Amino acid sequence: MKKYLVLFLITIFAVGINAQVAQNKQEEKTAAVNNVTTPDAASLELAKATLKAHGGDKFKNMKTLVVRGTADVSTSPTQVLPATFAFVFSGEKYRIDIENPLQSLKQIYDGEQTYSSINNFSFPPLNRLGLPLLQKLETAGFVTSALPEKLKKKKGFRVTSPEGYYTDFVLDEKTGQVKSYESSYDINGRTVSTSVEVAKLRDVDGVILPENYSQRFDLGNITIYSNFKAKQIVVNMEVKDEVFVMSN
Repeated sequence: MKKYLVLFLITIFAVGINAQVAQNKQEEKTAAVNNVTTPDAASLELAKATLKAHGGDKFKNMKTLVVRGTADVSTSPTQVLPATFAFVFSGEKYRIDIENPLQSLKQIYDGEQTYSSINNFSFPPLNRLGLPLLQKLETAGFVTSALPEKLKKKKGFRVTSPEGYYTDFVLDEKTGQVKSYESSYDINGRTVSTSVEVAKLRDVDGVILPENYSQRFDLGNITIYSNFKAKQIVVNMEVKDEVFVMSN
């Protein structure tokens, strides 16, 4: 069961756009960054240029996103778990379905409550990490600042949410698009980090999104590696409310 939980964790953090806004106070208490982040005007301008490189207003105003594809997840080169996945995001609602040879997993947020096939599990808000932060630029409470010292030689910036969740974005020097990013946060006093390397992007109606990418997920006592390949990416299609109802 541990292996399936890891697969689920990695998948939900991969490409969550327009996902759940955190209302859970416990999640806010366990935010990763407690220090004060200083806004930086130059970093904000760089971040705005990055948003433009990913579609500008089309990216920022994206209402729905549907992604389907395959994933290979492993803890070592000899332990690979193949799976298929489907993400559906609509405003604050989302649905994730994962199918693998041994077990199916579901996670749904209907705008008010979260339903999961994994009981007693909590995670950071999905729109507080990774690419979804580009939609939050210049939004109250979201701070854009310079990269930390360890990444100073890279071209990029950090975005921190009001709760303290942050992502460090590293850019491609030629395209100005995101080529990698790192996030770190705390769950019940335990630090968890994840990093993503984007291998290929796809232009979907003017919105530039990851199509092929690898992700490392460090749980402290175990490190998980994954490769994701999106077969279908659709933006701004009609998504009915019944999609976000948990069924047996």
